Amino acid sequence: MKTLFDSVSYNCSKIVTQSYSTSFSMATKMLSDTIRQDIYNIYGFVRFADEIVDTFHDYNKKELFEAFEKDLEFALTEKISLNPILNSFQHTYHKYNIEKHMVTAFMSSMRLDLHKTTYLTESEYKDYIYGSADVVGLMCLKVFVKGDQVEYDSLKDSAMSLGSAFQKVNFLRDLKADFDELERTYFPNTDLNNLNEEAKQLIITDIEHDFSEGLKGIKQLPIEAKFGVFMAYRYYSQLLKKLKKTPALDIKSTRIRVPNYKKIELLTRSYVKYQLNLL
Repeated sequence: MKTLFDSVSYNCSKIVTQSYSTSFSMATKMLSDTIRQDIYNIYGFVRFADEIVDTFHDYNKKELFEAFEKDLEFALTEKISLNPILNSFQHTYHKYNIEKHMVTAFMSSMRLDLHKTTYLTESEYKDYIYGSADVVGLMCLKVFVKGDQVEYDSLKDSAMSLGSAFQKVNFLRDLKADFDELERTYFPNTDLNNLNEEAKQLIITDIEHDFSEGLKGIKQLPIEAKFGVFMAYRYYSQLLKKLKKTPALDIKSTRIRVPNYKKIELLTRSYVKYQLNLL
């Protein structure tokens, strides 16, 4: 029986989520237990792909990525993988009929991180964000609406906006690491060597618009998903507020964080809003 192996695989995806992101893990815990594991399964998959291209500097990243990609294809086709993270993901992929083009778009953006360091045009920037973030939001949305296509179609644009907002906040927060360590610049037409307040504000205004569109969708999510997604929204909104208050030059020299005590405070306040039906 494969049941025990599947259970071990699911635990691995949960551990990956809890180990790599305390904020995402906290938000995921606020989801209904009927969908929580599937979000762990999606996160584990995207986290592993991202780790290959971002952190495995002492290894041949291209070979590792191509091996992971080959194993992924096998998992999706055969509905099993000896890689527990991919075994978990293929389960969710088939359970909710996640479209293959979403997975392909995600892997394409991750592959770009193997060699591409600069995004010169708005089109390149948007294409990368679509693959690295928007489609992840869409995969999660498939789970949130439990495969209901009508509901999915009505919330699709908002889910993409929220995914974009989260990713752009990550870009701004990780400016130092991306630029100094990985030599990457995602924001087009922005001189990171001389980042000024005007350029920073343009980026923040763009993110605030994405958040506004994303919040519209959060309010319409099924009850099983609404509070967990709202919690993630609140965390990233708080992070953006800190970035907004931080001088442009300081953003490039340090990594802005939301301390754990603040995360707990956000959780409490968000829960009050949720209980009072203020979403």
